[in-house]
Amino acid sequence: MRSRLLIFMAFLLLMGGKSAAQTDSLAVAMDSIATDTTQFVVGNNIITNTSSLNLFFEKLYSLEKEKGGKVNIVHIGDSHIQADLMTGMIRKTLQARFGNAGCGFTFPHRLAKTNGGHYVTFSSNVSWNSRRNIYTPEKGMEVGLSGIALNTLENFVIEMNVRDESYAFNTIRIITADTVPSFDLATSSKTIVLESTVPKKITHKIKNGEVLGSIANKYDITVAQLKKANGLKSDNIRAGKTLTIPTSQMQKKEVKRSEFIPLGINYDRYSGFYHSDTPLSKLYLLPGGNAKSFSLNGLVLEKDEPGLIYHSIGVNGAKASDYNKYPRFFNDMKALKPDLIVVSLGTNESFDKMGAQDYIAQMNLFIENVRANNPEACVLIMTPPPSQFRRKYPNTFVASYAKEILMQETAKNYASWDLFTEMGGLFGVNRNAAQGLMAGDKVHYSKPGYEKQGTLFTEALLNAYDNFKTNRD
Repeated sequence: MRSRLLIFMAFLLLMGGKSAAQTDSLAVAMDSIATDTTQFVVGNNIITNTSSLNLFFEKLYSLEKEKGGKVNIVHIGDSHIQADLMTGMIRKTLQARFGNAGCGFTFPHRLAKTNGGHYVTFSSNVSWNSRRNIYTPEKGMEVGLSGIALNTLENFVIEMNVRDESYAFNTIRIITADTVPSFDLATSSKTIVLESTVPKKITHKIKNGEVLGSIANKYDITVAQLKKANGLKSDNIRAGKTLTIPTSQMQKKEVKRSEFIPLGINYDRYSGFYHSDTPLSKLYLLPGGNAKSFSLNGLVLEKDEPGLIYHSIGVNGAKASDYNKYPRFFNDMKALKPDLIVVSLGTNESFDKMGAQDYIAQMNLFIENVRANNPEACVLIMTPPPSQFRRKYPNTFVASYAKEILMQETAKNYASWDLFTEMGGLFGVNRNAAQGLMAGDKVHYSKPGYEKQGTLFTEALLNAYDNFKTNRD
C-alpha cells in the first residue's frame, strides 16, 4: 500500500498541483513524451484493507472445509465487464478450487441488441424494446438488476440454451419488475425453430377480364416473376383460379402454446423460480398470468452442487451515477444473496472528464446503496484500468480516481485491488498494446488482456484468502 501511494504522490508532483478540471490540458501536453521509454509500473498484485473481507473469507473457508452451501460474488461494472471476459476467467478459476454452483446471473443481451457473455444464448420470435441505465429514466422502462430494461407487449417465446454443459442447471430464477408473475417456463414437445419473421404469403383470385399484365402491375412485379412463381408456360389464365404473388415482404411467425410442456413456477420475495432434479440446458420462457406487458430483469442459473457462484453484471457506457439513478437495481440485488460485491467503474467517468471528487462522491453513493440493501455483503473496489484519450494521450483522470479509491478504503471499510497499477499505470497502454493486450481504441482490452486481468485478480484474491486462513489458524 505504501509503495503505491508513493507512486501516486510522484504523479501528483508531475501534475504540479493542478486541479482535476485542468488535467485534460495536461494530457494533451504529454503528447511529446515518448511513453514507450517511460517507467513501466509493476504492481505488487495485492488486495489492500483485506480485514474488510473477513466475513466473506469466513464463508469461503466454511465452504472449502465443509463442502456444503454456496458463496455468491457479484461483480458490477461497465463495458469492461459486460462481455464477461475478465469475469469469465475469474469464475472458472475460483470454481475450480471451491466448486461450481452454477453460472449465476445471465441476461438476454442479444434481445437488447447488445453484446453479452457466451455461456448462455437467447433467441426470440419477436422484437423486444430495451433501454440502458445510461439514459434518462423513461416511463414503462424500469431498469432492474441487468442495468438494461427489456420489455415487450407481444405474444413471445424466448428460447434459452446453455452452451457450456458444465453450467447445466437445476434451478432457474426469473427476476422481473415487482416479482410480477408474468412469465411461464416450459420445455418443448417437439423441435422448435424460432424465427422472428417468415416470407409473407400473398394470393390473388383471378377475376373475369383480368390478364397477367394487369395483375402484375397491381402488385408491382413483372409478368415473368408472376409466371415463374406459378409455373405458367403461357400467358393464358382462367377466371376463378388462384395465383401466388411473389413478394419480398416478411411476416411474423406465431408459435402455439400447444407446442410446449409447461412447468410450475414458485415465487419468493425476490423472484419466480423452478427446480428440476435433472440438470437442464434448455428452457423456454412464455407469457404467464394475465399480464399485458412483459419486463425481464434477468435470470439466475444454479446447480444443486455446493460451490461458488460468480455473477457478472455490466453495462456498456455505464457510470456509478447511472446505476444510482435506479433504486430497483439495488433492490433486485437481494435475489443474488451476495457475500462479496466487486465494483469496476470509472472509465466512462474519465471520458466525461469528471473530476476525482465528483467521481468518488458517486462511487460512495453507489456503495451506500449497495449496503442499504445488502448489509451483510463485503465490498471490493477495483481501480479502473489504464487507457488513452484519442489513442495517444495518457488518461490522467483514471489515475486520480485510483488514488482516491486507495486513500479512502479504510474509512469506507472496503477492500481495494489496484488494476490501474497492475496493468502498467499511467504509461502502460502502449506497452500493453505491443503485447496484444489492448483493443484498437486503446480504451478497451483484447480477450487476452481481459483474461490477464482476471488471472491477476484471482491470484490476488486467493493470496488474500490464504493469508486469512493462515492467520485464522
